[in-house]
Amino acid sequence: MVVHRIGMETSGLIAFAKTKIAMRGMIPMFEKGKVRRHYEALLCGHVANNNGLIGLPLMRDYECPPFMRVSTPEHQGFMQTLDPLVVGRWVLQKPKDCATQYEVLSREEIGGHPVTRVLLTSISGRTHQLNVHCAAMGHPIVADLTYGLGGDAVPNGGLDPHTLEATAPDRASEHLQKEIVKAANGMTMCIHSGIMAFRHPVHGRPVTVSSKAPF
Repeated sequence: MVVHRIGMETSGLIAFAKTKIAMRGMIPMFEKGKVRRHYEALLCGHVANNNGLIGLPLMRDYECPPFMRVSTPEHQGFMQTLDPLVVGRWVLQKPKDCATQYEVLSREEIGGHPVTRVLLTSISGRTHQLNVHCAAMGHPIVADLTYGLGGDAVPNGGLDPHTLEATAPDRASEHLQKEIVKAANGMTMCIHSGIMAFRHPVHGRPVTVSSKAPF
């Protein structure tokens, strides 16, 4: 029995409970953030800092549901003018605090274009959090067809160009992102659930499992 969710295009580890007792123990651990999950990803461009914390709150995207975007006071103000009976109450949910840690593992190239291999840790575990946070820092995940350049969601995690200029001066340029899209043609999204650690729900001993990224 599956006890948590993972993105459809995300490769790597997923937890299954073999018994009902294990399932009853595992589900609350995921809900309360007691399961440590690390993801390996390739991001467009070379990220300048070797590590950092992204703390941007997320909200449902009322322009492109059911996707997510960074919440800003302007967007929250506009949402107050929308009719929940028209757009749906679930779209008008309050923004959720989110935090993502990143650590640069290496700076590499795809087809001669710079990319960065990072370790991502989702502290809050929100829907599409890693995708939106990476896009909002100006370094979308390679081959992300939803939040990357030309994707179905709003670009840059929903941040306008002026804000992005101030918050992400080292961001990957649009030209570079286009070249990486060409170079990564045929690749699946480069994000992998690589490490999962928790206490066993039955005997309580620590468990850590790992999986090598395919990219």
